[in-house]
Amino acid sequence: MDKADLAWVSVSTLLVLLMVVPGLALFYGGLVRAKNVLSVLLQVLATFTLAVVLWFIYGYSLAFTAGNAFFGGLERVLFSGIAELGAESFEMSGSIPELSFAAFQATFAGITCALVVGGFAERARFSAVLLFTAIWMTLAYVPIAHMVWAEGGWLFERGALDFAGGTVVHINAGVAALVGAWVIGKRLGHGKEAMQPHNLPMAMIGASLLWVGWFGFNAGSALGASGTMALAFFNTLLATSGGVLAWLLVERMVKGHASLLGAISGAVAGLVGVTPAAGLVGPGGALIIGVLSGAVCVWGVSGLKRMLNADDSLDVFGIHGVAGIVGALLTGVFNFQALGGPGADSMDGLAWQLWIQLEGILITIAWSGLVAWVAYFIADKVFGLRVSPDVERSGLDVPCHGENAYHY
Repeated sequence: MDKADLAWVSVSTLLVLLMVVPGLALFYGGLVRAKNVLSVLLQVLATFTLAVVLWFIYGYSLAFTAGNAFFGGLERVLFSGIAELGAESFEMSGSIPELSFAAFQATFAGITCALVVGGFAERARFSAVLLFTAIWMTLAYVPIAHMVWAEGGWLFERGALDFAGGTVVHINAGVAALVGAWVIGKRLGHGKEAMQPHNLPMAMIGASLLWVGWFGFNAGSALGASGTMALAFFNTLLATSGGVLAWLLVERMVKGHASLLGAISGAVAGLVGVTPAAGLVGPGGALIIGVLSGAVCVWGVSGLKRMLNADDSLDVFGIHGVAGIVGALLTGVFNFQALGGPGADSMDGLAWQLWIQLEGILITIAWSGLVAWVAYFIADKVFGLRVSPDVERSGLDVPCHGENAYHY
């Protein structure tokens, strides 16, 4: 066991927790209307904690132990045997205890589930959200994590590159959110009345905490204090800065002004784009990925959103899905040494690597989308997926949770 590695991964686990609670919660909470802010805060907190508990019960075992190409086995159910085993007994954990690796990965499962709630914010029934989360995490997040990151996993064995979760986290969550927006339907008054963020300073604080926490997400995925960690750390700083500036430039050209909402959206787009690439490309490649992610996602939350005809409330697919796709593809390009990455020294395999990256994207979209549809269907039949029109008009906070964020 390397104490420096253990210390860094432990801090990284805390940083990913910071990304979700309070980061994502405040980011999402600031973007919804005042009458729904508590419902979103609670959904983020509850889905994250539910995922962590399910991760302990069976999720980790099915994701990261030996099994088949799609699922692991049951040998680590309830973390059986982890405490008794030494640091070298589990290859994937490297120089840290397996328990620390499992805890770090638990936060990844949690934030992926929490991201999805932005797609159907302001109209979903709380009990249905929890049931959906349990089903989708079990049948979508767990197998995709196994396929991409575990030895024997389908995409891992094919050579797919995903350093910290472009496919596993962001495309996965983005597709589930988009399907949710389609299934649950548009918010009442959508397209007819203003649905502006109620508290942009709150959203700015949340986005800032996301950025800080993302260093644990990306650099922590090196699983140690190493040169790869340093590379992922700097790439996370650089790509995000590029994403902010690119979004602001495109917004200024298209709308005639730059906005705070655009800046924080660009930050998240840059963060998402560099996630699969963080430790696999050089700084130049990371900057290009960040810039392209920020620029393309302006279209993702506007033109593409209209094409898809979906009320994805907080643009989960338009940012996480789109930037995840951009980052996943470009990771396959800038990984090569000729383009500044630490990968192969010959560009001969570029076309094949791009195909493998595309294969991973398509499998994630299809798998996540199908599982999400089934999970929403079941949640709707059991609890009813959407609140009543009267509750939606009045806001979810008081009728559903007996609380009000603001007292006048």
